[in-house]
Amino acid sequence: MLERTQVRIVAGTLRGRRITCVVHDAMRPTPQMVREALFSILGNAVPGRVFYDIFAGTGVNGLEAISRGATSARFIESDAKLATQIHKYADEFGVGNKVQVLRADAYRWAERWIAPGREPVNLFLSPPFPDLSEKSDEFLKLVDTLLEKAPDETVLTIQAEDGFPLERLPDFDLWDVRHYGRNMLLFRVKGEERTENPPEAQS
Repeated sequence: MLERTQVRIVAGTLRGRRITCVVHDAMRPTPQMVREALFSILGNAVPGRVFYDIFAGTGVNGLEAISRGATSARFIESDAKLATQIHKYADEFGVGNKVQVLRADAYRWAERWIAPGREPVNLFLSPPFPDLSEKSDEFLKLVDTLLEKAPDETVLTIQAEDGFPLERLPDFDLWDVRHYGRNMLLFRVKGEERTENPPEAQS
């Protein structure tokens, strides 16, 4: 079932800007409550860093990151229509110069990705639900690949849902897991031995 809705940027220089999208099984915008929690926890780890919005969909997470001070956002999205819409909204919001949209399969992109130097970045992964349930082996390999390549102090965040095999994450005891109804946010700081404190304290 298709449902047309709007998502709103909640804070920063683009606060209040809205993105219109169509929700379906393969495209699930991050609920506003979860997005607010995401950026509250990331805190000072957002400004001055590049933000990668992987499985970008509407692109609202990357645009929210720019609104909150990210130097730029890289959007990884395989759907041509969604990629075009991200460009459209970035230009409309006046931040097109801070946006790079890569129309690519996230799994193949991760295999080719080379981190831009030694400065930490933010890697945000919000895959379609079927990827979490039906392609979990491939998705977990993707996570492992990104963690291996990322610079130290990079924060990798996964938005998952109930049923995701948490215990199969690489070094599960190093992840900070937060629950929001059926949604989960999973945080891992590259190079940290433990995640007793949220990423903001580690930035």
